[in-house]
Order: sequence, then structure tokens, then C-alpha cells
Amino acid sequence: MKASCAALSAVLLSFSMPVLAADYPAPKQGDWIARDFKFHTGETMPELKLHYTTIGEPSGQPVLVLHGTGGSGTSMLSPAFAGELFGAGQPLDASKYYIILPDGIGHGKSSKPSDEMKTSFPKYDYDDMVEAQHRLVTEGLGVKHLRLVIGNSMGGMHTWLWGEKYPNAMDALIPMASQPTEMASRNWMLRRIMLDTIRNDPDYNGGNYASQPRMMKYAITAYGIASIGGTLAYQSQAPTAAKADKIVDDRLATPITADANDFVYQWESSHDYNAGEKLEAIEASLLLINSADDERNPPETGITDAAMKRVKNGRLYLIPASAETRGHGTTGNAKFYSEQVRQLLESTPQQTIGSARR
Repeated sequence: MKASCAALSAVLLSFSMPVLAADYPAPKQGDWIARDFKFHTGETMPELKLHYTTIGEPSGQPVLVLHGTGGSGTSMLSPAFAGELFGAGQPLDASKYYIILPDGIGHGKSSKPSDEMKTSFPKYDYDDMVEAQHRLVTEGLGVKHLRLVIGNSMGGMHTWLWGEKYPNAMDALIPMASQPTEMASRNWMLRRIMLDTIRNDPDYNGGNYASQPRMMKYAITAYGIASIGGTLAYQSQAPTAAKADKIVDDRLATPITADANDFVYQWESSHDYNAGEKLEAIEASLLLINSADDERNPPETGITDAAMKRVKNGRLYLIPASAETRGHGTTGNAKFYSEQVRQLLESTPQQTIGSARR
């Protein structure tokens, strides 16, 4: 995982467990240029670079894996996620599947504000990011039909949009740690406060800073503790003030090397997300995987249950809360649901349209 998002996003994809050697083929890196890419603002970039990672051979069944905010395709290659899914005999065995892990716009090695444009980089949103992913898959990699789209957190929200915007592009969908509803309530409130804290730091200087804003690490740490980690897990890890202080001190001591403009763009891109308007358009079999203690997507509101009733081929798998789960970060560990992934694929017919590649 990139060091730039270590203080906030690492918990999504790493748990305390032995690091095992990857039991799948070596990842391959690539870049593709989307020409004349038009953003939702009407702005156009003559050349938008999209970086990606692939595992397995192009002759395999294509699977698109989508990362969370601040991450990248390679951030999904943790032992807790890829190590539970991509190995021999596992649900997404890379000897059978062609696994595609793109870096979203503004993330990883894809085009982003810190490349050179700073705040003149077009403001992108999730629709733009999904369109770029679609162009990469279809134009760049020549894949005309996906066996599965699976994504975590922001990637989960992107997965909902894939199902609505391109309903015939895949057999199955697995959005995780997400809801198909408007970005609102505590989730957006905390994001808004985090972003305003960074922008109102004098060091930020309207995005023309000489060094990264000093308040950035406090904003990121506060948002991370408030919205990820799990109530039961925190109680177990920090039952005393001294242990709680130690966790905070350790997080504040972790270097934040994220570029502030990249960071602001990444989190602000969620502002107009709302996958709740076109749920009936989804045709693929859909498995929503959430955690019962997810701070950003609390099941007790009933919003998710109501939305799922509108998905014709959908079901929810809710991971029970425990001291072992990590709230919004729970789905970073595929051991909680790997068999659910296997069952979905075994029960979902593969669309017979010839080769998945042109």
C-alpha cells in the first residue's frame, strides 16, 4: 500500500496476521492513455493516463477489482485480501481469472493534480472515475464482458455505478463497505470537516503550498479514528487512557506523504455520489458485503435494507460485529467472506458471448 495513505487507509487492507508469500502469478504493470477524456464539468483532458495492474493471463475470465479512496490497484494486493482470493483453489484463482486492478483517476500512478496541474486539474467525481475504468477495460485492454466487478469502500460505490451505467457489462457484482445511497449524514460530515481543516490551514495557500499543510495529519487521524476501526476492536485495543494515547501518538507520528491537493480531490470526489436513483437498472447478480459495525454505512438506519429490495438479483451478506472485525475496515480482510464470493460465482451463469476479449 502507498505510504501516502498509510495513516488512514492501511487498516482497510491489513490486519495483524503473518505475511505469507503470494500464491498467485506475479502482478504486471501497465499504462494506457484515454484520449480527449471529458469530465462531468465539461472540461476535457487531451491525454488522461490510467495505470493498472493485472494478475493472470488475458485468456482467463476477466475480473475487475476496485480500490478505496487514497489507494491504488496494488493496495489491493495485501495478504488479507489478495492472499485470501487470488491463490490456487481460492475463489478468484488467478490461473483461471484475469484480474484487473486499475488506479482510479487522481490515484496511484494515474493522472492526478500533483503531476503538475495542481488545482487546475479538472474536478472529477465517481462517474468520471467509473467511465475511465470502463474505457480502460474496453478500449485499453480489449475486454468486452467481465465475469465480476468487485470493489471495497470507494471501490464498492464504484461497483454500484458500474451495475447501473453498464448493466450488461458483467455477470456479477460485489460492492463492499458501501451503500447505494447519497453521500450524506455522518459519512459526509466527517469528510467535509477533514477537507475544510486542510483547506483552511494557512500552509495550504489555496493549493499552492511549498510544503504539505501541517494540520493535514490531524485531520486525517481524526477522520480515521472516527470512521474506521470498529467499536469493539478499539475497546479491546485501548481499554485505558494510556493505551488510547499510545494509539493516537503512533498515528500522529506516522509520516503523511500524501500530496494535499491529491488528497482533497480524492475525498471530495465522493460529494455527489448517489447510486440510489437507478437500482432497478442493475441486471447482474449482486452480493453486497457490509460489516455490522461499519461506522460509515451503519445497517441500523434501514437505508441499505430498503435499497436492496429494489435490486432484482441482489442479496446482502452482513458480517457480524466482533472484537475481530474492524468496522469499515472489516472488508479489507477477505477471510470474512471468501466463501460468499465462491458461492456467488458458482451460482451465477457465465454469459456465453464467446471470448471475453476482442
